[in-house]
Amino acid sequence: MKDSPDIVTSIKQAAEFSGLSEDTIRYYEKIGLLPYAERKANGHRIYSKNQLEGMVFLTRLKASGMTLKEMKSYRNLSEQGSASIPQRVFILIEHKKRIQNEIDRLLETQRIIDYKIDHYNEVLLNPDINDTACDPGEE
Repeated sequence: MKDSPDIVTSIKQAAEFSGLSEDTIRYYEKIGLLPYAERKANGHRIYSKNQLEGMVFLTRLKASGMTLKEMKSYRNLSEQGSASIPQRVFILIEHKKRIQNEIDRLLETQRIIDYKIDHYNEVLLNPDINDTACDPGEE
């Protein structure tokens, strides 16, 4: 993770740092996924280093397929302090298992696509119109 500034004085800067859009930050605050930012006298948001790092973590969870509901549950637990660490660990372990299952599924798909590419390249070099194999197990 890139080094977080100690404080960011605009939602635009927070968006640039976190990779979230300004609208997404506002929405996440509205639904309680992010705490509301402190405000300067002129009404502009101020984000702490901890808030910025939380935003980046949310982008990672979202990118890996965690739902907003799951992220909110995780965040609510984190607000409870260290007593909720076992529940947070459980949530992350379960999410990691889902990610690994998706990786395994994608690797299997990649293996089949690689086979098809090799098969088609072979057909282009040595055409055999009677060969209809499309499963690596049919070789």
